[in-house]
Amino acid sequence: QVQLVESGGGLVQPGGSLRLSCAASGFNFDNYPMNWYRRAPGKERELVARITPARTTTYADSVKGRFTISRDNNKNTVYLQMNSLKPEDTAVYYCNVLRLSTDYWGQGAQVTVSS
Repeated sequence: QVQLVESGGGLVQPGGSLRLSCAASGFNFDNYPMNWYRRAPGKERELVARITPARTTTYADSVKGRFTISRDNNKNTVYLQMNSLKPEDTAVYYCNVLRLSTDYWGQGAQVTVSS
């Protein structure tokens, strides 16, 4: 079955950096776009970044120039490098894949940006 396992969240000061990882299994990782979403307290879920099998990337305007999504097909892992973090980046971050019309989600990784 499809499994997505995030890691790398934590508490960081404004201006700091974190890298999230998402280890995927149960499907042919190479063939699927992978997404990072986030949900901040009291807000709707937001698509943060997306990477296609050809490694074309798209980003939410709020994170452009600060976040970088990448993938390692040898490790079946997608990453989200987050730099210049702001308090408004505080959220639970979720890895996601849409496969055969079904959305699959990881358990989420809490990112808290605070001094």
